[in-house]
Amino acid sequence: MDKTLRCVRWGYEVNASSDECINAIDSYFHQVLSYGRNWKVILEAPLDDKDCVLGNEQSTPYEKAVFEAVSYLISEDRDDDLALELHTQLLQRFPKDLASLKRAQVLCFYMGQPAPFLSLVQQVLPVNQEESYIHGMLAFPLLELGRMEEAAAASRKGYEINKEDAWAHHFLCHVLQHECKFKEAVEFMEELSESWQSCSSFLYTHNWWHIALCYLEGGSPMSKIEEIYDNHIWKELEKGDTVPPEVYLNAIALLLRLDVRDALKGSFEDRLKLLAARLTDQENWYMSWHLDILIVWALAKVGETSRARELLEGLKLRLSKMNKKKQQVMQKGIQLGAELAGRSVSAVRFLGF
Repeated sequence: MDKTLRCVRWGYEVNASSDECINAIDSYFHQVLSYGRNWKVILEAPLDDKDCVLGNEQSTPYEKAVFEAVSYLISEDRDDDLALELHTQLLQRFPKDLASLKRAQVLCFYMGQPAPFLSLVQQVLPVNQEESYIHGMLAFPLLELGRMEEAAAASRKGYEINKEDAWAHHFLCHVLQHECKFKEAVEFMEELSESWQSCSSFLYTHNWWHIALCYLEGGSPMSKIEEIYDNHIWKELEKGDTVPPEVYLNAIALLLRLDVRDALKGSFEDRLKLLAARLTDQENWYMSWHLDILIVWALAKVGETSRARELLEGLKLRLSKMNKKKQQVMQKGIQLGAELAGRSVSAVRFLGF
């Protein structure tokens, strides 16, 4: 089938032989921006065009720029600063590519650098003012930088454009929590919660995690926390298309919050033991440092100290293979893991520190 220049949702040209291929690509972009559950829709693109998009000899300038940025992003032992620079260059040329902006957001989050991402969002904002999802991405670095009023305004703008933007819901909840308006936050989020059914396991459980925290901070009965944990976090694992590690991340994070407040007692201890039994499975390890550090705490908390040490030793081995610049940053993660585990055993010696 002959290749024809077609445009993806941003208006940028790609070489593709069918509209179905482009539809699959655009659907994937939507899933990325909306934190949807169906990212695998991108696999439909090569079914309609086996040579579709990126990396082929006739690729367009847009395809080449995306291919270069993504290829480097997934390369072994990448330099994060260079990965960000490649995305910055891409977005200078193709500022409507919000999927690439979303990748840069995640990269900056794991780099712990909200300021560069804020600059990047502001760079592309003028041509995306009325686009869904851009204002939720703007709210992210503003919130991390403590600019709460601006974060609230950006979140509200995103919500006005798209009432089902769960990422904008998330940041409005952040702002209300910061203002200690826990009752208002709960009412706002619960009213919108039905629209999260199509969200990824991560965002669905994370938004409910926020509601649970609002109940906790607002002094509600612990039964409300139990209800959310059971029905909106743990129950997510029963869905056929769930991604279990994304659920575990928010489940552990909620139980850790309870532990910090000396409220991890009774039935919550039982829930942690049930969760920890799944976390001993190494298939859940080494997916993200955030999750790994939380798993170290959970395993140590229930007395699985040998497994906690095994995971932490594995993280140290991965650290040793990183370049020196990344080692300096990620060493803090190792130290945090040891400290979290130390809360559970009153010592860090067993972890080899």
